[in-house]
Amino acid sequence: MLNGLLDLPWWGVLVATLIFTHITIVSVTVFLHRSQAHRAIDVHPAVSHFFRFWLWLTTSMVTKEWVAIHRKHHAKCETEQDPHSPVVLGINTVLWKGAELYRQEGDKQATLDAYGHKTPDDWLENNLYSGRTNKLGIALMLVINVLLFGPIGLTVWAVQMAWIPFWAAGIINGAGHYVGYRNFEVSDGSTNLVPWGIIIGGEELHNNHHAFGSSAKFSVKWWEFDIGWMYIQVLNILGLAKVKKLAPKAILDRNKGEIDVDTVMALVTNRFQVMSNYARQVVKNVYKEEVTRTDDGVLRFQLKRARKLLTRDSFLMDPTSKENLAKALSSHQSLDTVYEFRQRLEAIWQKTADSQEQLLAAIQEWCHQAEETGIKALQDFAQSLKNYSLAPQPV
Repeated sequence: MLNGLLDLPWWGVLVATLIFTHITIVSVTVFLHRSQAHRAIDVHPAVSHFFRFWLWLTTSMVTKEWVAIHRKHHAKCETEQDPHSPVVLGINTVLWKGAELYRQEGDKQATLDAYGHKTPDDWLENNLYSGRTNKLGIALMLVINVLLFGPIGLTVWAVQMAWIPFWAAGIINGAGHYVGYRNFEVSDGSTNLVPWGIIIGGEELHNNHHAFGSSAKFSVKWWEFDIGWMYIQVLNILGLAKVKKLAPKAILDRNKGEIDVDTVMALVTNRFQVMSNYARQVVKNVYKEEVTRTDDGVLRFQLKRARKLLTRDSFLMDPTSKENLAKALSSHQSLDTVYEFRQRLEAIWQKTADSQEQLLAAIQEWCHQAEETGIKALQDFAQSLKNYSLAPQPV
């Protein structure tokens, strides 16, 4: 009885702990995040109730609070109203005090009222999973762990209690807006921590998620892996989940010879892919050309120091970075030109209040002027925009 009802060796307890914590991660990413917060999937009521019960046992998180805080994070990202922005609050604050930031925001009724709509509102939610009985679940989990594993169950329980505050509230909200790589230059500091989303259920692909917030699938590149999406596919096959939203995929029609309203809507829908292509096909190529033709050591150093800044939003740059970028652009006309056209293309996406005709005129003018620059990479890119379509054209 000293080793609990299961009487497991030390490695068995370790495996059981990892399984328990992984189920919690899956509950957060599949249920709280993709289903509840973003409505990207619908899950069967039985699955939904399991996730809610498990989260009550292992985290005491209230669905409405988690959803409201996360939605506000997207709506106010990297501003003073963002509940957990390392850009505003500092990386150490978010990394080590992420759970505390969640509790502070969860106590704000205005946040719950504004962002917590369409979350569970049944008897179980109101009488067991929230309110005065909210902490009963984690106390019950402690008893279960001690019964199953013996005294070491206290350690298992401690790991369970620290798992989400560290990995989700700390690592994703902190490091996921501070270090890593970016597939898309979205207007916030989100990054992909690694291309293999396994430990945190696919949440490691945070930049992809911020680019396509309502997508049920977080992986975008062929070499990225999202284990949360794998579980969703399994649930879908079993008839226990239904995928509602995925990131848009660009459709290219090589037979199109001009930009029309269909092109405009396709470009707006796929704007993050468009800007990613611009960075790769235009900025990167022109940058390489400038480095190759530059013999001056000082100018070459300026170029290398500004390389990553050429596709970064200015609000993410400190004064020194802005100065370094300005020096590099002032000495390299072609690079300055493609940087200016990038800024102008970004500005077009911001004109959400414009009519389709106005957007059409703006993109046509952008392409016309890009083709007149004499910069081949920019000219080829402008030509490629004409191929975008919302649907394949009839043969």
